[in-house]
Amino acid sequence: MAGQKLKEVLSRATAQLSNAGVDSPALSAQLFAEKVFELNRVQLIMELESLVVPEKIAEFETLVERRAKGEPAAYILGVKEFFGFDFKVGPGVLIPRPETEEIVEKVQHLFSADDEFMFADFGTGSGILAVTVAKLFPKARGIALDLSPAALLIARENARLHDVADRVLFVRADFNEPLLADTKFDLILANPPYLCEAELDEISYEVAEFEPVSALVSGPDGDEDIKGSAPRIASALKQGGTVFMEIGYLQGTVAHNIFDSCTEFSGCVEVQKDLSEHDRIVVAKKR
Repeated sequence: MAGQKLKEVLSRATAQLSNAGVDSPALSAQLFAEKVFELNRVQLIMELESLVVPEKIAEFETLVERRAKGEPAAYILGVKEFFGFDFKVGPGVLIPRPETEEIVEKVQHLFSADDEFMFADFGTGSGILAVTVAKLFPKARGIALDLSPAALLIARENARLHDVADRVLFVRADFNEPLLADTKFDLILANPPYLCEAELDEISYEVAEFEPVSALVSGPDGDEDIKGSAPRIASALKQGGTVFMEIGYLQGTVAHNIFDSCTEFSGCVEVQKDLSEHDRIVVAKKR
C-alpha cells in the first residue's frame, strides 16, 4: 500500500491493537514504528505527516500482528529499558518491571559511586539488577545466580553489552540451597518469584501465556522462595550487610515475619513501599 503517511499507519495499528485488547496499544505501535522506520521518539513526532517507505509497511504490520496476539512488545523488539539502560530480553526471562528500579535507587542511597563492595543477585533473570549495579558502581564486583540456562545466556549477553562481564560472575544455582559458603557479601539483591498458584489465573493473558511461569510463581502460597532464600541470604551476608528483596504487594507482613524470624536479621527488618504505596521491598540488615 503506497502513499501512506506515518500518522495513518500509526493510527491504523493503534486501532488494531486496541481492538485486540492488548496493553498500551498506542505505545506498542510507536515502538514498532521507531524500530522499523528507524526513527527516534522526537523524529517520530516530527515525521507524522511524512510518507513512509512502502516496503517497510509489511514489516511493521508483521510486528503489529504478533502484538495483537498478545506477545509482549519487549519480546518482539528483543529489548527493554531498565534504569535508563537497554537490556536484551527474550521468552526465557521475565520482562523487567518499573518497580524493580527502586531496588537500584536504594543501592545508590546505601553506597557511593566510588565504593568498593561485593554483591550477589539471587534469581538474576536477564541480569538487570546485577548489570545495572555493576555499571553504576565501577569498583563493585558480584555473583549472579539463576536456575535457568536460558536466562543466564541472556544475562551474560547483557553484561557484555554494558561492559561489566569482567566484574559479574553468572552461576547456575538454586539460591534456596546452601551455596557460596566461602564468600561473604556486603549486599544481596533478590527478586524471586512471588505469585501464588491461584494468582496465575488472575494475571493478564500476556504475562501468563508468554512469560516464564518459573519466574512468576512460588508455590501454593507464593512465599516458598522467600522462606527458602532468607536463611541462605543471612548466611551469605557479612555482618552489617544488607539485603533488598522485591516482594508481592500483599506479602509485606509475611515477608517481614520470615526475615525477622532469622536470628541474624531479628529486629533489623523493614518493609518499604513503592511509588504506588504498595508494600514492595524487604530491607534487612544482618546484625
